[in-house]
Amino acid sequence: MPDFPILTAIVVTPIIGAALMTLIPARRPEITRIVALLFTVATLGLSIWLLWNFKVGDPDFQYVENYEWIPGLGARFILGVDGISIFMVVITALLMPIGLLASANHVDHRVKAFFGWFLVLETAIMGIFLSLDLIGFFVFWEFMLVPMYFLIQGWGHDNRRYAATKFFLYTAVGSALMLACTLVLGFLHEASTGLLTFDFRILAAWGFGGLSITTETILFLGFMAAFAIKAPLFPFHTWLPDVHTEAPTAGSVVLAGVIIKMGAYGFIRFSFELFPRATVDLAPLLLITAVIGILYGSIVAAMQRDLKRLVAYSSVAHMGFVILGLASLTVIGLNGATFIMVSHPLTTGALFLIIGFIYERRHTRQIDELGGIWKPAPVLTALFIMAMFAGIGLPGFSGFVGEFLALAGTFISQRPYAVIAAVGVVLAAVYMLWAFQRVFTGKPTGENAKMTDATKREILLVAPLLALSLFLGLYPKPVLERIEPTVRQKIALLEQKTDYREKRPDGFGSNKLGGGSYIDLAKKALKEQR
Repeated sequence: MPDFPILTAIVVTPIIGAALMTLIPARRPEITRIVALLFTVATLGLSIWLLWNFKVGDPDFQYVENYEWIPGLGARFILGVDGISIFMVVITALLMPIGLLASANHVDHRVKAFFGWFLVLETAIMGIFLSLDLIGFFVFWEFMLVPMYFLIQGWGHDNRRYAATKFFLYTAVGSALMLACTLVLGFLHEASTGLLTFDFRILAAWGFGGLSITTETILFLGFMAAFAIKAPLFPFHTWLPDVHTEAPTAGSVVLAGVIIKMGAYGFIRFSFELFPRATVDLAPLLLITAVIGILYGSIVAAMQRDLKRLVAYSSVAHMGFVILGLASLTVIGLNGATFIMVSHPLTTGALFLIIGFIYERRHTRQIDELGGIWKPAPVLTALFIMAMFAGIGLPGFSGFVGEFLALAGTFISQRPYAVIAAVGVVLAAVYMLWAFQRVFTGKPTGENAKMTDATKREILLVAPLLALSLFLGLYPKPVLERIEPTVRQKIALLEQKTDYREKRPDGFGSNKLGGGSYIDLAKKALKEQR
């Protein structure tokens, strides 16, 4: 399919499904569920085709689609995929049908609205991971807020309105700063070159010589406000536990799986290339906040009485490892950070699914009210054990690969931060094993003794995530060989215009990449537009 707009199809397929669902009578929820599932599966199929045909070893954007959109503003509809975004697209496409199937039994009111918003959410997320125009990226970034707000507010738990409003306001504040900085960047480029554009490839090439270090730092901080909130980077994380606690199971799966990855993705995609000098100068700030987030998230997780809230705080710690790898400014560290972004959705998504299954049976997530579940529900217990081992980074699972690479990369360039962050690995094992002991071991009493075991449907929902985590833990090459060329290019391009040099012992690989410069990338982008 050389001329088929595969990326546009991936973006618009879910929202087409949402539009068609408006024609289905509300009294036929079973048809609504089938249509929603078909369109998410179709999107997954397109994503798998994209991954299968992705050129391994090519660090540049592939399948670029460039269309005129808002000429007066210099905004274009530009989509592209590289070794980093390809896996975020596939992970999103995988989690969506799983989330829908997990919701099939307990979403029994306003079914059409729930599944419609879910499909709209998928379109917004896909647009974020594929957009190469800053205005387009911002539009999808903001658009994502709407369906997520209504999903939490409409089908969440008791305190859902508070959680939905908190999520919306936190993200909106950061987004406003990002929009202001985006416009400033575009208009500064126009004043300097006469061309108004928001193609980040062109802006990245110009920014090196067109921006002062002060301006670059201010703009970096503006973008950082949006990315840090979404990551969520300490101390901007406070919205996450509340939202996770109140969100429906499908919302938590998507939130943990892909939405909180958007912040880290924004750092990798835009901050590294638009503001390279500010990235180097402010890397210590990111390292400090990452380490604090790892330790804080782990300690607070161990203090939680709500099982879902515990896993939510564990996500704060895991995202700390992502930021740690990014801020190491090393190839191996950035490989690790990106790998965690692929691995974490699998493990945490499985944990949130299992917690949702427990809640459907016991109508509580309070750890003190559970206990002894292993006897009446041995299969459910086995699934939790696997998800727990994967989540704490046990060797053999994907979590180990990502965290090891992130720590190794940081150890090369910033040894003290790596040593301190390694404590978080131990703490993760402590709070997860403690939670397992209280929830699953012991003698079941009362309602706990009457719990039913996992159904075939529930097993089939969790099994693919755990199987993928195990596969990538034993054989990470399929992911790393696609990620690394793009990562190496980013680090090499970062070195071209900064005084940064990776300090590493022999044997850890080189940052150097025989490839094009930023000027070459900008020329290619301009050629596409013409």
